[in-house]
Amino acid sequence: MNRTIKLAGCALVVGVALVWLGVWRTTPATLLSEVAVPDAWSNQTLQRDGVAVQFKVQALAEDGVLREGAFADVQFRVTDSNSGQPLAGVNPGAWVDPETVAADQAQGREQSCKSRVGVFLKSSIGARPLLDLNSYYLLVMNRDASVSVVDPSVSVGGITSTMARIELKQPPMDWVTPRDNKRVFVSMPLAGEVAVIDSEQFKLLDSIAAGSNPVRLALQPDERLLWVGNNAKTAEESGVSVIDSRSLKTLKHIATGAGHHEIAFSKDSRHAFVTNRDDGTLSIIDIASLTISQQLKTGSHPLSVAYSALSQAVYVADGKDGSVTVVDTNSLAVRRVIKLSQGLGPMGFSADGRFGVVLNTLENRAEVIDAANNALIHSIDVSAEPYQVVFTKAYAYVRGLASAKVTMINLASLGEGRAPISQAFEAGPQAPRLAGDLPLASSLAVSRDDNAVFVVNPVDNTTYFYAEGMNAPMSGYPNRGQVARAAMVIDRSLREVEPGLYSARIKLPAAGRFDVAFLLNQPNIIHCFSTLVEPDKNLAQLPGVPKVEFMLDTSTATLGNPYVVRFRIVQGKQNAQRSGVKDVHVRYFRAPSSRAREVAALDVGNGVYEAPVTLGQSGAWYLHVRAASLGASFDDKTFASVRVLPGDAH
Repeated sequence: MNRTIKLAGCALVVGVALVWLGVWRTTPATLLSEVAVPDAWSNQTLQRDGVAVQFKVQALAEDGVLREGAFADVQFRVTDSNSGQPLAGVNPGAWVDPETVAADQAQGREQSCKSRVGVFLKSSIGARPLLDLNSYYLLVMNRDASVSVVDPSVSVGGITSTMARIELKQPPMDWVTPRDNKRVFVSMPLAGEVAVIDSEQFKLLDSIAAGSNPVRLALQPDERLLWVGNNAKTAEESGVSVIDSRSLKTLKHIATGAGHHEIAFSKDSRHAFVTNRDDGTLSIIDIASLTISQQLKTGSHPLSVAYSALSQAVYVADGKDGSVTVVDTNSLAVRRVIKLSQGLGPMGFSADGRFGVVLNTLENRAEVIDAANNALIHSIDVSAEPYQVVFTKAYAYVRGLASAKVTMINLASLGEGRAPISQAFEAGPQAPRLAGDLPLASSLAVSRDDNAVFVVNPVDNTTYFYAEGMNAPMSGYPNRGQVARAAMVIDRSLREVEPGLYSARIKLPAAGRFDVAFLLNQPNIIHCFSTLVEPDKNLAQLPGVPKVEFMLDTSTATLGNPYVVRFRIVQGKQNAQRSGVKDVHVRYFRAPSSRAREVAALDVGNGVYEAPVTLGQSGAWYLHVRAASLGASFDDKTFASVRVLPGDAH
C-alpha cells in the first residue's frame, strides 16, 4: 500500500495512516474573482458591542506591496468605540488561512468564519490554519547534534507532537534567543562555532566562528551584540568572543582570564561583566570600545554573575569563599561583600530585580538576597544539589541534580521578617544526575504566559508541562529518537507592541486571497478580515516539491523476520520519478526513545529505493527518510511506522 508524504510539507503518519497537517490549499481563479476584497494594505474596521477593531497588513517592502515570500506585519488596533481609548491586555487570537469562498456562500460569511475559528481552537491536526498567530513552539536541545521542534498544542493519538528536527554540526551546549524569537543562537564547543537557527522556518541558517571552546552565550540588553564565553586552555584564547547579531560577523576576541566564564550586562548595554573562575576575577568590559576597563578580584572561585535592575548592580557568587560581591554598574566599584557559606553556585534575580536567589549546591539551599538593602533575608531548603533557577512573575523554580523534584518559591511570600512559602512537584521519575553529561542550557523553560514552566527530565527523555496552581505536571512530551537535555519556548503569538495595538510579523504565503480570522473573548467577537498577496514575478519557478511514497505491503511485521523498507521519490506537477539520488538514507527507531539507527537506501530503478532494516524488538518502529540534496532532513514530516509483533501474534 502506498503512503505519500511531502518532503517539505506538513504530514504526520500514525501507524500506516497518513494525516495531513496544514495542507496548503489554493482557491481556483474562477472563485477568486467572485468575491471583492479590499486592497491588502488598506485598513478594515469592525465595530461591534462597544469595541472597534482596525485591521491592517503592513508590508515591509519599500513600495508597500504585499508579495509572496516577503515579510509583513499583521496588526489589530483594538479600542473602545465610544471613547477611542485603547483596550490593553485583551489578548486577541488570529489565524491566516486561504479564502473559503464555497463555505462562505453555503453558510454565510459570518457563520463560516465562526465555524473555522471553532476548528482552529480545537488544534486538530487535520485542520490547522495556514498561519497560527497565537501559537508557540518548544525547542528541545538534544544530546546529539540536533534540536527537536515540538508543537505543544498538537498530539496525534498521544503518539507525537514533534514537527521538525534541526541538525547541527556538533552537539550543542548553550543557547539564547532575542526577544522577538526570530533566531536562536546555539554554542557548539567541539566545532568552535555558534549555530544560527531561523526559528521562523526552523532550519539552520548559518554557523559562525566563535573562538576556542565556545560555551556560555549571552545577548546584551539592546541585543546588538552576542557574547560567547570561551573556556579555552590557554590564557590568550580564554575569555569572550563578540559577534554582531545582525551581520553575524565575529568582531573581536577579548582575553579576560582563565577558567569558565559567566556573563552579565548593565541595563544600558554600556558594560559587560565577565567572570573568570580560575583567576578569581571579574572583567569589566567597555562595550563601545570592546576593551577591558577594570579587573576586579571577587574571591577565589567566582561561579556566577547576575544583574539587578532595582539596585543597578551586578552580583558575583563565589563557590569556594561563599561570598557574593556587589558591584555598582555606574561607578564600577564594589559596594559590598555579602558573606554566606561555601558551595554557592548559580544565581538569578526576579523580573523586578528585587530578590536574588543564589543556590548552595553543598547544603541544598537557596539563599535569598534583598537587592533593596543587599542583605540575606532567607535561607530555604530546596531540591537536592540545586543547579538551575528560573523565574516566572510569581515563583522562582529551582532544579536539583540529585532529585526529580522541582522546588517552587513563592516570590510574594519573601521579605524581611516574613516566612517564605515553598512547595515542590515531581518532574519525571528520576533525578537528572542519572542521565550523565548535561549542557549548560537550562532544563527549565518559562511558558509564554509567564505562569507555567516546561521541565526536561533527561532520564526518561520527556519534557513535562507544569501550570502554576496544579499538584503535578499536566502533560508530557516524549522526545522520540533523540535524548532531551534542555528546553526553550519560541513565541509566535500576537504581541501588544503598544497599548491596544497587537502585531505579529509573518512571512507571506504564495499569492492569493486570504482570510484573517480574529477572535476576542470579552466581549465575544469573531470576524474574518480579508487580504490579498501579490505574486512575485522575480521568483524562480521551482520544479516542485519532492515527495516520498512509502510502499509498505502491511502495517505489521513479524519479530525475527527480515524487513525491507520500500518507497518511491517523485517530484514536480507530473510526479516525475527521481532515480539516481545518491544520499537517500532511512533512519529508524523503536518508540518511545530507543537508539536511532541509520542505513543507506539502494536505488532499484523507476524512482524506487529499498533499505533493509533490523526491527529486533516488538513494538512500534518509526521510519524516517532523508535526502539532503532534495532538501529533506530526518524529521517527523517524512516518516511512516510499522508495528512489530511476536510470531504467535499474527
